[in-house]
Amino acid sequence: MLICEGITLSKIVIHGAGSIGCFVGGVWASAGLDVTLVGRTYVGDAIADKGMRLTDYSGFDECVSAGDINFSTNPEALADADIIGLAVKSTGTEAAASEINQHAKAGAIVVSLQNGISNVETLRKLLPVQTVLAGMVPFNVAGLERGHWHKGTQGNLVAESHPALAPIVQATSSGPAALTLSDNMTAVAWGKLLVNLNNALNALSGVTLLEELSDRNFRRILAACIREALAVLAAAGIEPAKATAFPPKWLPAFIGAPDFFFNTIGLKLQKIDDRARSSMADDFAAGRATEINFLNGEVVRLAKAMEMEAPVNQAIVALVKEAEGGNKQAWSGEGLRQKVLGY
Repeated sequence: MLICEGITLSKIVIHGAGSIGCFVGGVWASAGLDVTLVGRTYVGDAIADKGMRLTDYSGFDECVSAGDINFSTNPEALADADIIGLAVKSTGTEAAASEINQHAKAGAIVVSLQNGISNVETLRKLLPVQTVLAGMVPFNVAGLERGHWHKGTQGNLVAESHPALAPIVQATSSGPAALTLSDNMTAVAWGKLLVNLNNALNALSGVTLLEELSDRNFRRILAACIREALAVLAAAGIEPAKATAFPPKWLPAFIGAPDFFFNTIGLKLQKIDDRARSSMADDFAAGRATEINFLNGEVVRLAKAMEMEAPVNQAIVALVKEAEGGNKQAWSGEGLRQKVLGY
């Protein structure tokens, strides 16, 4: 650990330096935190060649030189970490936990910066000698040209309260990867997941988030997904936290509103720029397995546990799995609405 102006700065390793990991780790490093990124060779090569350019929808534009970024392709870099920000895809949770088990020290703090609900429970089972904390990333990050990562939507990172995270909160408070702490991460995670039910719709649409959300057909499907999820959560006694400008119970009506209202007021409140797209859209483009089981699939799984059904979310899961299997198409809003909702 480093001591700087009376503040103890921990050694931070971002494990899984893709779009989210690079943006968060790069911004934290530029704020003076001791950060090492662990990721794939092509990412490290881009950073070594270009450094990092980090931008967002509000005009933030920071360049970090290659010499100021610690990057490794070897998980052995986890050995010195006091805090590990886990940013791998949910499909890679078990493999990442194995690497942490092999290389990280006992007592290291692992913050899950992943989609979904069930990752934290999985990590706590697999990492008995580390402290696992829930985290939440509310924004989308797109990799633009080589070495350039762009935050396209609003929001601050949230993590489960722990004293060791206080220096990160202080160091990042004025930046686009600011960290805040919460004592009710179950509510926060479900509030985020309600919004993330749109990830699959965006991927199936084949267009940007702004284009997709400007089409009420897509929004009506999203409203139905959220309405269904809220019913399941109510049955389970879970009250999701507010993750947008509106309380969760108002989201279906707000999102499903006519275009003349949503496209003039709603999109301004959401602060979505024309380059933003969902992480699942990136997975589609790269031919990777998606996180659908950790998004709409979480609603389906909870519904089954409550002896309920979630047919709208189940239909979205099925369509994404068809696309993963090679039957991929760019759905129009009207076509997808008719397919999923039946009208």
